Formats: sequence, structure tokens, C-alpha cells
Amino acid sequence: MTFMRTAAAMAVTAMVAVSGTNAALANDLGIEEFRIGLLGGENASDRLRSNECLRERTENLLGVPTKLFAPADYNGVIEGLLGGNLDLAWLGASGYAAVYLEDPEAVEPVLVKINVDGSYGYHSIGFARADSGVTSLDDMKDKIFGFGDPNSTSGYLIPSIEIPAAGYSMKPGEYFSDVKFTGGHEQTIVAVYNGDINGGVTWADGIGSWEEGFNSGALRKAVDAGLIDMNELVEIWRSKVIPEGPIVLRKALPEKVKLKMVGLMASLESMDPECAYGVMAGEVKGMAPIDHSEYVSVVEARKAKIGK
Repeated sequence: MTFMRTAAAMAVTAMVAVSGTNAALANDLGIEEFRIGLLGGENASDRLRSNECLRERTENLLGVPTKLFAPADYNGVIEGLLGGNLDLAWLGASGYAAVYLEDPEAVEPVLVKINVDGSYGYHSIGFARADSGVTSLDDMKDKIFGFGDPNSTSGYLIPSIEIPAAGYSMKPGEYFSDVKFTGGHEQTIVAVYNGDINGGVTWADGIGSWEEGFNSGALRKAVDAGLIDMNELVEIWRSKVIPEGPIVLRKALPEKVKLKMVGLMASLESMDPECAYGVMAGEVKGMAPIDHSEYVSVVEARKAKIGK
């Protein structure tokens, strides 16, 4: 495949040894530091721990201090990118749309996560406790439904469109007794698991076994963290395939920096599978090039939703 050849070329770039002093390299690249934004979805300490290996590899590659930023919500990363205060982030498709609608020149999508089956889509997964008697949205009448973050694709945008289209109003009191925002994917998972809400949505690639939380996604991360036993949960709804969100780079970065970072990210799974597992929330095949054209439909969906 073309993307495999491209990724291989990028990997060669990423593995070129850094020569000279850090200061000399920084001058050559035209930057003094590099800043990576981490979307919400799990607690900040877990996000920082999962991405520390990426921070170290980036710092070694670029030869400049590299920092991780883990804001409490999605909007923190979105605003960081719009303000030019972050250089790289893995966004959801809706998060990318939010940045693009505010400033089309702020970032550029460069890579996308490839699932183990070669696809690059995922799903919004509706779920409930297995002992609740809820097996589908039909059983959620007069019960509490939870979204994650307003800027999440799978945790809000897509289910807020597809579920009403299927005949279930999202206005509190009309079908569900209440509809709440929990704050993020991990918060939704824990809230359902603990019985604080009756059902909610999160993201997963939908590949692999339910018992393991699928191959990648928020459920897999929650299983790995020991937060949940998937046998105590049941799937009650699944969205259509959603295009995986992109790795984005600040558009104003020097081209040399962009090339090096694309190479590093593209080769991460082959160079350091353990690091890639943590960074990409589970098992992946690798990454492939992506551009704005793949997200036009999500941009339009978000634009229609917010009336912008």
C-alpha cells in the first residue's frame, strides 16, 4: 500500500541520529521547545504516564525541551492549538472540526491511527450495566443517559445526531429522564459502572473481544487500568463508523520539525510497540497519512450542530 511505503520513508527520517548539541539543533530547526497536548478522557496522571515515552522520544529527536499538557477537558487542547501554545495533539474528528471552524490555518492533520484490521474508523458505543435489565435503547426510557465531553466526537457529536434520528429524543424528560455530561470518556464509563447513570456512550474500535474492551479505545484503557470488568457491562447501541481523529501539527511549525514529527509518529508502533499502545489507547497496526478531505463530513456535521 502507498501509505505503508510513505510511512517507511518517514520512519527512516525519524531514526536518523541527532548530531551536534541540543542548542545547535534547536537553532537549525527554528524552535526552542515542543509542546504536546493530550485530550481529556482519562485522568491527567494516566494520560501523562501513557505519553511520557512519546515526550522522551520527541525530546531526543528534536533536541529541545518537550512538554506534555493534559487539560481537564477537550476545550483546553482546542484552545491551546488555536492560541499557538501547542504544537501537536491527537484530536477526535469533532475536536479537529472545532479547531478548523475557528481557524482553518491553525493546524494540519497529518496522520491517522490504523486499526489492526487495516481500517481507520471507530464507533461510539452505548453501554449499560449487565444487571440493569437494559439491553438496548428501548430499555432506557425514563432512565439517565450520559454523554462525555461536548467536544467529543463519539462521546457527544455523533450519538447526539444518530440517536435522535433513530427516534429517541435527547431532550431531558422527553425519552430519557435526564441527559448529563460526565466530563469525559473515563468519567462516563465509571458513572455507568458504579450505577450513577443508567447508560452512556464512549469510543472503541469495535474490533476484538468485548471482554477485553475491544482492541483499542476508552473501554480498553479502563480495563487495562483495572477500573472495570467488562462482563458487568453490556453494549446497547453502536454508531455508524466514525473516521478516526487525526494527529495534528501546528501549521506554522518549521517544515523540518513537521517532517521529523511525522516520521516519529508514523514509525512509533514499529520502533516501540509498548509506547504506541499507551499513546494510541490499545493495539494498533500503525499510522497512515491523512488530510482535511477525510473530515469534511464531520466539519459539516459540527457546523450544523452548533449553527456556526
